[in-house]
Formats: sequence, structure tokens, C-alpha cells
Amino acid sequence: MTSAPPQAAAAPTVLIVDDDAAVLGSLQFSLELDGYRVRAYADGAALLADAALPSSGCLVIDFHIPGDDGLAVIDRLRSRRVMMPALLITTAPPDALVRRAAVAGVPIIEKPLFGPALANAIRAALARC
Repeated sequence: MTSAPPQAAAAPTVLIVDDDAAVLGSLQFSLELDGYRVRAYADGAALLADAALPSSGCLVIDFHIPGDDGLAVIDRLRSRRVMMPALLITTAPPDALVRRAAVAGVPIIEKPLFGPALANAIRAALARC
């Protein structure tokens, strides 16, 4: 990810959920280089168990994680009134998932995460906050 650092006094927070340690670590590293504060979780249960979730920021969550899928975790967060924008990452999403994500208002960024697509989506999501 190559993008300009965020232009805020306090760096925005990006929460990442992915059960692939290599993906999680590389995303955390890249986003921290881009100037974001990053909180990483290996699954949805760990994210949902965090009692100190930020009130703003952006959530980047893999669809295929242990337990509830990424969209179900987003639904559970929203039921708790955690309304930060979310981005779903996955490989080759089937049409049913694309429709489900669209209804939930969650953009899908397809893996592999080459190029600026994820960085651009995070900036756009944070700009809407």
C-alpha cells in the first residue's frame, strides 16, 4: 500500500480481522507505514470481545474467518451501535455474497490485495466519517 499519510492531528484507527497471520501482519505493517493506528484481531470473537473498541475508524475484515463470517461480525457490531465503516476482503466473492454485502452497505475488496484498492477504500471510508 502506498498512499499519503492521513492528514489528521490524531491518526485514524483501522481495525483488521483476518485469521491468516501473514495477511494480518502485512496489512498491519503497511497501514502503520501509511500513518494509521492499527488494531489487529485473528478472528471475529477477539474483535467482539474487545471492550475498548474505538468510536471511530475503519474496519477491514476478511469474510472467511473462524466462527461467524465477516458480514455476521459486522452485523453484531452494528447491533451494539458500533457504526464505523467496514470493508470486506475476500477472494472471488460469489454473487450471493456480493448482494448480501451491498444490502449491508459494505464494499468488497478482492484478494489478493495488490495495488492501491484497499488503501483507497480505507481513505474513502474514513472521509465519510
